[in-house]
Amino acid sequence: MEARHAALGSIAAAARDHQAGHVLIAGDLFDTETPSDRVRQQALAAMAADGGIRWWIIPGNHDSLAAEALWEPVRVQSPDNVHLCLDAAPIEIAPGIMLLPSPVPSRFPGRDATEWMRDCESPEGSLRIGLAHGGTVTFGSEDDGAETIPPDRATTAGLDYLAIGDWHGARKIGERTFYSGSPERDRFKHPGRGVCLAVTIPAPGAEPEVTEIGTGRFNWQDLPLRLTPEQNAGDALAAVLPEGGTARRDTLVRIRASGWARLPQRMALVRTAGDVAPEFGYFDLVDAELATEASPDDLDDIARGGALREAAKALLDESGDATKSAGDRSVAAAALRRLYGYLAEDAR
Repeated sequence: MEARHAALGSIAAAARDHQAGHVLIAGDLFDTETPSDRVRQQALAAMAADGGIRWWIIPGNHDSLAAEALWEPVRVQSPDNVHLCLDAAPIEIAPGIMLLPSPVPSRFPGRDATEWMRDCESPEGSLRIGLAHGGTVTFGSEDDGAETIPPDRATTAGLDYLAIGDWHGARKIGERTFYSGSPERDRFKHPGRGVCLAVTIPAPGAEPEVTEIGTGRFNWQDLPLRLTPEQNAGDALAAVLPEGGTARRDTLVRIRASGWARLPQRMALVRTAGDVAPEFGYFDLVDAELATEASPDDLDDIARGGALREAAKALLDESGDATKSAGDRSVAAAALRRLYGYLAEDAR
C-alpha cells in the first residue's frame, strides 16, 4: 500500500524525465469509492508537489462518478494543477490539444462511454486525445458487452491517441490505442514491475511514439518449475529464481511446481525453498501439481522393517490406488511425504 502511494511521485519523475507537462489518469486513481481521508489527501499532495505537471483524471469503475462522497471533496481540495474530468465533453488542455474524457458513470455502466467521441467536433488541425476506462474485449460475462469499448474507437472517432485504463498490465490494442497498466502491480496476473507510458505525438495524424517507463517498486514473478525424478530439485529451483542480492527484497515470487519428484528430491525442494524464502519480499511454493515417486530405497530411508516400514508402504500403496478418490490419494501422498520429512530432518 505504501508503494502505491509512492507511485504518484514515480509518475511525476517519469514525466519530468521525458519533458511531459501532462499526466493522464485513465480511471481508478482510487481502488474504492470510499478511500480514507488520509489516502485521498496524500494523493492530492503528491500530485501538487510539482506544479509544472498538470494531472487530468477521470473516474473508473472502482471510483465511478456515482461516488459523490469521494469526488466532491476531491474537487474542493484539488490543487490548481489537478483537473477532474467529470463530464463527457472536450477540454482544450493546451493550445491545439483537445482532450476527450469519458468518465465512468457507475461501476456497471451497461454502455460504451466512448461512443460520444465519434460525433465530437474539434478545431481543424488540433490533436485529439481520448481518455477512457473499460474493456475492449468481452470475456463471456453475463452482460451483453454493451459497455465494451470498440478496439477501433481511435479510428472511428478520429483520435490521434486513446489512453485506456482498467487492464492492470500495459497492452497495445492498436497503433493509437494503449492500456498503460497500473504503476504498481498488486497481483501475480501481470508479471514484472508496474509501468506508465510516455507518449509523444509529433503532429496531428502522426503515429504516436509510446515508451514504457518503469514506476513500480515490487517485481512480481509467477514462475513454473517442471520437475522429473532424475533432476536435483533444489538445484532446479535455484536455477529459476530471480537474481540474488538486495533486489530480492522487493521481489514477490510464486513457484508453481509440477511433474514428478522422488521423495528425497521433494524434501530437497522444500529445504531449498525454506532457505531462500527469507530473502524475498514474498515467497510461495505451490506444489499441489507435483506428484511424488517413491522407490524401495526411499522407503528404506524411513525404515527397513517394522511398523514404520509397514505404515510407509501402506501410504505409498494408497497414494497410487486408482480405486481411491483423488482426495484420499492426495492425503496418503502428503502423509508419506510428511513421514519421510520428519525422519529426514531427524537424520540431519
